[in-house]
Amino acid sequence: MGAAAKSPSSFASMFSLPAPVNPLAVLALIIGLLSLFVPTYITLADEVWNNDAHGHGPLILGVSLWLLWHDRHRILDGEARPATAAGFAVLLVGLFVHVVGHSQGINMFTTLAQPIVFGACLLLLHGWQALRRGWFPLFFMLFMIPLPEVAVQAITMPLKQAVSVVTEWLLYEAGYPIARSGVTLSIGQYQLLVADACSGMNSLLTLESLGLLYMRLMNYRSKARNTLLAIAIVPTSFIANVTRVIILVLVTYYFGDEVGQGFVHSFSGLVLFTVSLVSIYFIDQLLSLWFKPSAADAATEPGASA
Repeated sequence: MGAAAKSPSSFASMFSLPAPVNPLAVLALIIGLLSLFVPTYITLADEVWNNDAHGHGPLILGVSLWLLWHDRHRILDGEARPATAAGFAVLLVGLFVHVVGHSQGINMFTTLAQPIVFGACLLLLHGWQALRRGWFPLFFMLFMIPLPEVAVQAITMPLKQAVSVVTEWLLYEAGYPIARSGVTLSIGQYQLLVADACSGMNSLLTLESLGLLYMRLMNYRSKARNTLLAIAIVPTSFIANVTRVIILVLVTYYFGDEVGQGFVHSFSGLVLFTVSLVSIYFIDQLLSLWFKPSAADAATEPGASA
């Protein structure tokens, strides 16, 4: 009976707002943001989010919006001191970036405009303290921005080369008949081209965002620990991609090209993220040997304030 009596209030708390905030203002703000960015999301779904390179975009957006709503009481806590001048200035910048991106078909600009406009709304609604408290979800939105193809290729090519070199060396040392020409691996009668998807660029961005989200949920107060964990994601992503390529090469060598390029090729992506996430957790546990949790960490552990 007690649980049943509490359920309505618990449901209502999911949609409650801090006392100083005007619900009508928030409703008008949400309607304005939806009318501005829903067409952008439709375009991104048709042109950007439908490929492997940027398929994480909707997840980044969903997590960012969830964090903003989940932390709304903390973000909008205290007396509202709207920064009207600064808010409108930032809003104009965001709208200008959005208009240029929309008119010129530059998805990078229309995506970049979103954290700028959201930040301006926090300034107009509650002031600088709200922007400082809500910086992480806005920063997290940057991971869904599609990078220019020139920049992607400039980073992808060295990564593909490095993955190919390490894969060849490891398998050669293990006794396999493997050779390499550029980013093409030859093993037995088969030749495998290390594609862009296997370079690690896309997984690096996705894993870096997941790593930052992991640190946000763990709520570590140590800047050194957070920095080391964020840096560790880079070699972790590289090792995971090498593991993925080795699995594909060995499956192709033993079972043929059809098997290697079929289900196993798709399943190897799951292996990549599994290896990466387990490695991140393992590194975090190693760091815990040096960085003991403080009283502030213990008070804000996941579930401590549930």
